[in-house]
Amino acid sequence: MKDLTKGSITKLIFWFALPVFIGSLLQMTYNLVDTKIIGYVLGESSLAAVGSTNSVNTLVIGFLQGLTNGFAVIAAQFFGAGDTANFKRTVAGSFKYGIMISAGLTVVVLIFLRPLLKVLNTPEDLLKEAYDYIFIIFAGMTILMLYNVCAALLRSIGDSFTPLIFLGISVVLNIGGDLFFLKVIPMGVRGAAVATVLFTAHSNFIACLIYSLKRYDILWISRKDFKTDASLRGKLMSTGCSMGFMSSLVSIGSVTLQSAINSFGQDIILAHTTARRLSELFMMMFGVLGTTMATFCGQNLGAGKYERIRKGILTSILMGWVWCVLCIITSYTVVPTFVKMLISSDNRKVIDTATLYLRVDSLLYFVTAMITIIRNSLQGIGDRLTPIISSGIELAGKVVITFTLVPFMGYWGVIVSEPIVWVLMVIPLIVQLIKNPAFARGKNK
Repeated sequence: MKDLTKGSITKLIFWFALPVFIGSLLQMTYNLVDTKIIGYVLGESSLAAVGSTNSVNTLVIGFLQGLTNGFAVIAAQFFGAGDTANFKRTVAGSFKYGIMISAGLTVVVLIFLRPLLKVLNTPEDLLKEAYDYIFIIFAGMTILMLYNVCAALLRSIGDSFTPLIFLGISVVLNIGGDLFFLKVIPMGVRGAAVATVLFTAHSNFIACLIYSLKRYDILWISRKDFKTDASLRGKLMSTGCSMGFMSSLVSIGSVTLQSAINSFGQDIILAHTTARRLSELFMMMFGVLGTTMATFCGQNLGAGKYERIRKGILTSILMGWVWCVLCIITSYTVVPTFVKMLISSDNRKVIDTATLYLRVDSLLYFVTAMITIIRNSLQGIGDRLTPIISSGIELAGKVVITFTLVPFMGYWGVIVSEPIVWVLMVIPLIVQLIKNPAFARGKNK
């Protein structure tokens, strides 16, 4: 466990964020290797089929991840306040409500999955493989959610290292599983999905849960802890759903945009899929700092240390901007080589299109860093509404651009869509952060 309410702010943020960063890097590495294996073994068509499901995958799984992160924010607040009884009830409630919500979501999504893929303009020749892949992923979403609960609760008590260990193990198993289910037992794209659910979810969750319970007594819960009162239930559901919906609103915009991308044909789908894989790698530091600040702000809010909240947010933004500079340099030097390696092809249209996307969008990463860090910080200090409003602006912006700029500008409309909405959505976040009592009171200390 790590108390984030005491000690050097910069050092605490750095050492908490480092394991989260390495874990994100491992996950991104797996995603890139997974892309490479599918492209190499099954070809560009199968890779495009899997890529066409990215936005709907992020929409559903992202909601559950946001939900569990929201639960962990409440846990961090009780941990920072030293309220063990309510912390344990939060742990129990996280598992209880997480299972209920994910199970219901699984049923609904699997029923409407095929019509949804058609609404997204998934090309007919890619539809079967796209459906086969994403059906298996969604069928296993509850077990994926359970692992996310474990990892998020560990971070709420300041342990960002343990989730890294189990993630590293699962990445190695996943890569081996991909090769096994694609080459030894040729299952096609279904093999990649089976490997993800089998090794990321089941092995990770069970091992992480057992280890965590043995190491931390505070995570042990009894039957009475599952009896949450109305106040705690309200906090869990409002914060969890707020972070879940925040993620979903972003993803719905991406889903809308994906429907336009899918209409451009296989080369553009493949180019966009590859560019998004690399952009996820570039932007992962923003998510890492956001995750760190949700816990940091939650613990310090519980402890009533507002000056640390203000300094922590400003420090993390500065760290994010340093990373932005490195991303821009990479985009304008070695990105074409990375794209070529990922697609296992010399397809010039795919390489040039993916490179163009990254070179334009990386110039506005400074704004994206602020969005992610401030949005998560606001959740950590109790503002559940502003992050949703900001995400709603992103959704509205992408919908409008899909039906206005994209028809006239083609893929260029897709490229400029994100920078435009980033600038718009950061405005309410900055305004409300300045007004937030926890942030404002920190200035007067």
